[in-house]
Amino acid sequence: MKFRDGMWLPHPTATVQYVEEVHTVTPNTDSTTKSLNLLCPTRKIHTRGDTLNLSTLSVKLEAVSDGIISLEATHFSGARRRGPDFELFPDGKPEFDGGEIYSEDGRSTTLAAGSLKASVTGEGERGFGIRFHGPSSSGDDSDKTLTSLLGRSIGLAYTPPLASPKDVSDLRDKKHYVFTQTELGVGESIHGLGERFGAFNKVGQHVELWNEDGGTSSEQAYKNVSFYLSSRGYGVFVDTPDKVDLEIGSERCSRLQKSVEGQRLKWYLIYGPTPKEVLTRYSILTGKPGMTPAWSYGLWLSTSFTTNYDESTVTHFVETMQNQRIPVEVFHFDCFWLRAFHWTDFVWDPAFFPDPKGQIDRMKESGLVGKVSVWTNPYVGQASPIFAEAAQKGYLLKRKNGDVWQWDLWQTGMGLVDFTNPEACTWFKECLNGLFDVGVDAIKTDFGERIPTDDVQWFDQSVDPSRMHNYYAFIYNKLVYETLQERYGKNEAVLFARTACAGTQRFPLQWGGDCESTPAALAESVRGGLGLGLASFASWTSDIGGFEGKPKPWIYKRWVAFGFLCSHSRLHGSNSYRVPWLVDDSSTEEDNCTDVLRHWVQFKRRLMPYLFAQAAESIENGWPTSTRAVALEFPDDPTAWFCDRQFMVGSSILAAPVFEEDGTGEIYLPPGRWFNYWTDEEVQGGRWIREKYGFCETPLFVRENTILVLGQEEGEGGFGYEWLQTGGKVKLYGVREGAKAILVDGQGTEKGRLEINDEGELGGMDALEGDWSVESIG
Repeated sequence: MKFRDGMWLPHPTATVQYVEEVHTVTPNTDSTTKSLNLLCPTRKIHTRGDTLNLSTLSVKLEAVSDGIISLEATHFSGARRRGPDFELFPDGKPEFDGGEIYSEDGRSTTLAAGSLKASVTGEGERGFGIRFHGPSSSGDDSDKTLTSLLGRSIGLAYTPPLASPKDVSDLRDKKHYVFTQTELGVGESIHGLGERFGAFNKVGQHVELWNEDGGTSSEQAYKNVSFYLSSRGYGVFVDTPDKVDLEIGSERCSRLQKSVEGQRLKWYLIYGPTPKEVLTRYSILTGKPGMTPAWSYGLWLSTSFTTNYDESTVTHFVETMQNQRIPVEVFHFDCFWLRAFHWTDFVWDPAFFPDPKGQIDRMKESGLVGKVSVWTNPYVGQASPIFAEAAQKGYLLKRKNGDVWQWDLWQTGMGLVDFTNPEACTWFKECLNGLFDVGVDAIKTDFGERIPTDDVQWFDQSVDPSRMHNYYAFIYNKLVYETLQERYGKNEAVLFARTACAGTQRFPLQWGGDCESTPAALAESVRGGLGLGLASFASWTSDIGGFEGKPKPWIYKRWVAFGFLCSHSRLHGSNSYRVPWLVDDSSTEEDNCTDVLRHWVQFKRRLMPYLFAQAAESIENGWPTSTRAVALEFPDDPTAWFCDRQFMVGSSILAAPVFEEDGTGEIYLPPGRWFNYWTDEEVQGGRWIREKYGFCETPLFVRENTILVLGQEEGEGGFGYEWLQTGGKVKLYGVREGAKAILVDGQGTEKGRLEINDEGELGGMDALEGDWSVESIG
């Protein structure tokens, strides 16, 4: 939201008042954490009379944890603090000495939280300034400015404009905002804010954090996360589930403005200095990503959405896949396992699936699939008998007059489950457990974005409907995930979730929503995965081949390559199937869709010793496993911050999809030695590589000093196999002393490590059983 008309004029639709000085600074050293309270008037105070008839904002700076300082700007402190609120430090707050307050020059007051500092200037000088700074990378005693709040960088606004100061007595027809504007450094880039499909660098963009079902081709996003990462070594988390409006160099080119409707705005500045350290601290603040079991990394095959399918269709698909030697780890039943107009009442459609338990048992016992997933959402159509029960018992969201909130978008007469009602949560869990009794192992938690805010009353009347809009994603996915954990075990729970907000990384996994079957949509999906990974989501995927439309065989095969380099891999479409033989009409030509899919499934299965070890490290540290932004590994390379068509798979493999029909692929290699995965050719980095690739290849390069542990070439069975015991190959890429690889088993438990000693020899092979070979490259 813009509050100015250019640099000089206020916007005609708003009354804007800016903080003009720091009038007083009051240190608080009595609590366990140190803080500074600033009284900031919106006028410079020259005389006593200047203290009358003006607004002030209270600005509180608090040392929250090592490397984290919060800032809260408040106008009217008497405003109620309505929920819901994000769960902060869900695993406990790390030990912290509480910070330090000091003044070195008598002109500024500094609050320190470990290596991060905030220095306040202007007190007694009729000025305003807050500088966030950390140690310089030069190693001397100097420090580095991360960002600052300068003159006219904190304020409040009313819209429509005030005709008189008396208008503030009744704000029912006006909106009140609080905003801050932090400085953008020269060349600074901003990234993240959830799963966003536009340009990776957000500078120059206006972004609204408000969950919407908008597909992957617009500024709307299913997963809005109020956290961004700066190329200058810090991140900012805005602590509200309500709508956050950001002008990122788009109102003033040198400033990033955050504004919220209400009387308070609170955010946390998180210092690294490296971006990976920033993400780790962010994940401690909002929650570490959850663990996904090894089996979930295999192929998920779906019925697709509106296609015609029944038990025989499903059986034909999985039998044909087995005959083609393509193991299906999970079969997913999408919406029409339910009766039309009855979504979601958890009742299988008897016309198409008369014996769901028997069918699932037969599929598993015959080895056709390992697990089964089904689609759900948090809505109930009124055609289902369950609607009347849920409405009568108060399980559905209501309007302010007591009516059940309903509309005809998606399902006719649809109601929304009210997860603020504990009894509704219990009922929903019982429905889920009924699915588990039939043999369902995983749940696709679709929708959860279209949450109404007007004329609604939640069961928990303390919550603000506007704050519930984004936060609903958290309570919805949390309930389903914890129900799965209770049934199957802590590390065996898997969602396939579409909507998310800050903290939802705790409930994996997420997929990228409704994309088209085009190269442009493939690129959108890459950008979406990169952005979500910068909010500590360790697991993510997209609909392979695209969701909308029928993909051309070449784009299907290129998307297969991308999909099996993601942490998770699912074939899913809207009105057409995604089994490979129906994409290319059962072609028998070389590199047909079936052969290409088989190749990439086996490739990923072979990669599991490396990939699962990287996942364990990522989950522990709050990093993305795959679709990891190149800048996380190469933060000092300016080009890396603009690479949005490629990604890291863990810390050692760099990958890119192919977007051209003629097979031309392009990838940027950061400085250093790299090795072509397919040919073992050594390539010097610091440049772009442009080559043509077959369908069983894609740009894929291994970083120097890598020990890559690979499983067997053609393995049998699922992805949860005991790769440390079945043999394989260890490849040494330009290694030197200290290079290492962690060995984890199928449960993610560390079983040993391979490491190059000071004599250049590989140690730790005794942790591997079976037939293993070692190959040195470069």
